[in-house]
Amino acid sequence: MDATPLTVPTGGVPRYTISLATALAECYPHDQYWLVSDQPFPSAARAPANLRSYSSAVSSSPANGLPAPGLTEGKGQRWWLSGLPRKLAQLGADVFHGTDFSVPYIPLRPSVMTVSDLSPWLNPSWQPGAQRIRRRTPFLLRSGICTMVITHSEAIRRAAIAHFQLPPDRVVAVPLAASPNFRPVRGPSAAGTMPYFLYVGTLEPRKNVAALIEAWRHVRRTRNVDLVLAGRVREDFPPPDPEQGLRLLGAVEERDLPELYSNAAASVYPSLYEGFGLPVLEAMQCGGLVITSNDPAITEVTGGASHNAALHVDAADTKALAGALAAALRSPTNFDSLRQRAVARAAEFSWSRTAHLTREVYDAARRIF
Repeated sequence: MDATPLTVPTGGVPRYTISLATALAECYPHDQYWLVSDQPFPSAARAPANLRSYSSAVSSSPANGLPAPGLTEGKGQRWWLSGLPRKLAQLGADVFHGTDFSVPYIPLRPSVMTVSDLSPWLNPSWQPGAQRIRRRTPFLLRSGICTMVITHSEAIRRAAIAHFQLPPDRVVAVPLAASPNFRPVRGPSAAGTMPYFLYVGTLEPRKNVAALIEAWRHVRRTRNVDLVLAGRVREDFPPPDPEQGLRLLGAVEERDLPELYSNAAASVYPSLYEGFGLPVLEAMQCGGLVITSNDPAITEVTGGASHNAALHVDAADTKALAGALAAALRSPTNFDSLRQRAVARAAEFSWSRTAHLTREVYDAARRIF
């Protein structure tokens, strides 16, 4: 499995990579799983014995720390072209899983690529640092170098098939999951005692954080409520100016998130576009009231009209977003049944299920190759 996403400390793809690798190793103890990269990355905490790590940038034991710097793009290209295939041969790997838009350039063995969403192609300004992905991934997909493709939602599966002209039987939707650590936790949290709305996620243009701040300001004119933003600020996102009631926590450890979710007046995720929307599921699993956009992938996660597990608003309608925030403050008990439905819907997801469905994709790749 490609461990390169683990070089970034927070975000959906790093969490997906480490959570899936750990769940696979636990569900299939007779398999051997390797996390590999040409860049240094931290080893999984309390990893099962059959999950091991290797980095070509680490001169000492591959399980020890981060002693070496990352490689240049030229060296990175050589890794995908020759270094990685050589390492996979040494390991006797049956399948390679590219967890973030890439697989080895020469198809010497079955490979699976995760396409988390189509944001690099739909709006390049959403992913200004994804030039290599925009150049490389379409070739790997359309040329058949990649044996199977995983998406996190059926909405992205359909979009990927249409955009890259992929055979439908080679693309499988495998949902993500929230850690069992996400559960209702009542009591004081890192946000303090003031009522607050919560946003969890990377602060970047696609997440529509500016509209959330504007909607919160509208509500704050008549109600005393804070807005807490929990997540790292990406370089292309200008951080908001300091103002009373607006709290930027930066990246928050996973162990601290359940209390934040559980005690918020609402968890708000007004993203313009998503491949899944993991913070929505995390908040639901904590029994929180979720206010989110009408994005198709997020609607899959909440269960849509059949489950009614979240409040959905038009991401472009700041007035509607402000109205939902005000309603959450004005009549919190009116949403108790919605919170209960959210917990029930979240129970349908688990990393064990994700691991089993992913392992089926690996088996399909081996049969097809």
